[in-house]
Amino acid sequence: MTDHVARTTQRRAEPDLRGARALVMGLGTRQGGVGVARYLVAQGAEVTVTDLRTEADLVPALEELAGLPIRYVLGEHRAEDFERADLVVRNPAVPLDSPWLQRARAAGARIEMEMSLFFRACPAPIVGITGTKGKTTTATLCAGILRVARPDTVLAGNMGTSTLDALPGIRPDTPVVIELSSWQIEGLAEHGLSPHVAVITNISEDHLNRYPSMAAYVEAKRQIARYQGPDDWLVLNRDDPLAWESRSAGAGRVVPFGMAGDAPAGAFRDGDRLVWRWDGSEVELLRRDEFPLPGDHAVANALAAAAAAILAGADPAQVRTGLLAATPVPHRQEIVATIDGVCYVNDTAATAPAAAVAALDTFRGRPLVLIAGGAAKGADLGPMARRVAAEASAVVLLDGTATPDLHARLRDAGAARISGPHRSMEDAVRAAAELATPGGVVLLAPGCASFGLFRDEFERGEAFRAAVRALAGAARREGEP
Repeated sequence: MTDHVARTTQRRAEPDLRGARALVMGLGTRQGGVGVARYLVAQGAEVTVTDLRTEADLVPALEELAGLPIRYVLGEHRAEDFERADLVVRNPAVPLDSPWLQRARAAGARIEMEMSLFFRACPAPIVGITGTKGKTTTATLCAGILRVARPDTVLAGNMGTSTLDALPGIRPDTPVVIELSSWQIEGLAEHGLSPHVAVITNISEDHLNRYPSMAAYVEAKRQIARYQGPDDWLVLNRDDPLAWESRSAGAGRVVPFGMAGDAPAGAFRDGDRLVWRWDGSEVELLRRDEFPLPGDHAVANALAAAAAAILAGADPAQVRTGLLAATPVPHRQEIVATIDGVCYVNDTAATAPAAAVAALDTFRGRPLVLIAGGAAKGADLGPMARRVAAEASAVVLLDGTATPDLHARLRDAGAARISGPHRSMEDAVRAAAELATPGGVVLLAPGCASFGLFRDEFERGEAFRAAVRALAGAARREGEP
């Protein structure tokens, strides 16, 4: 292990929750809210869960909490619950300026999130990774490197798992890697918390339906480093202007990564080599053709992960071993099947236009049918539409609030074949199969959010998998004598 990272970390005192009246605002359908409720009960709090969704909408989460002393208010919020609470733990989807939260603050309640509770309770230094795209893959790669020496490395965050559930297994020397969305970072910033190693993979337009401006969204991302001290580290993409301009976001020491460059320190691609430079020396981590994930964006993610892992204690040999073992993360350029010579790829996590363009770049040069569209997030779809029109042989649109605008921009950009909008993934996949040619790719990279047709992007990806499997089954049956 290297000596880059101190073996202890400063953290805020964990609040005493015994007897506290705790209100969980938004149980959700993933694991975060369930983990929060379990944690609060274990800490001795008097727990109430309130969610605008009904009991029927929340069955799996409620089943996980069965038997615990929790009071539920479902299908509505009640003013008295917010006014009597000592603390409110908000779901990341709840805006910071929610009138319900304002009511709770006025009554003296403390506002928390899963991440703020975790950061204060975690006894180990934390690697926190954010960015508009690539944060899940980067976090997964970083954890994979650290697991070469420490199989007990914890990976959690904005990926359908509860960080609080991982606490019992974390010791002061346990490597901890957390993926952080801008919404989760808001909860940290509210309490002056930052990770020991912070990573910003890139910043581009996203979530502008949630933030009043692009500047506000950028600031939300930069908050990951705002409360770092001089013994902390900030890993930044030197090729991304908005990320690189975040150098003064906090007091952490800046370490760059990038696809080219002559900087004396950091992780870089140098021709066919991925290298680490430090203290005037350079070491090759691995060659590009040895790294198993496709696309330049994946190389950038690997460089960010390598830098963060080394700063967290890994050595270059462990980086090499971890990166050589990399596998695609589910729902991120995941090859589902090849049917009649056509490769079907699930990149449902490409919910921002920049992520969809990165997916196009990966498959450049092959006949490509893109499945795109969905719910609006306020981003400008023009640049994406121009790239799609230039590089995709056909586009299949999913219905959603952003789709009419995307359709118009594709048409203005000269897209030759546009199908839809389709109201189901099954219809979209069938339409894409009819437009695809052998040797080509059908790529789900929507560039938009999933809400409307799907609960979230993961359900959208699962629907794509199911539709492709059904298509493969039909192809097999047709081929039977």
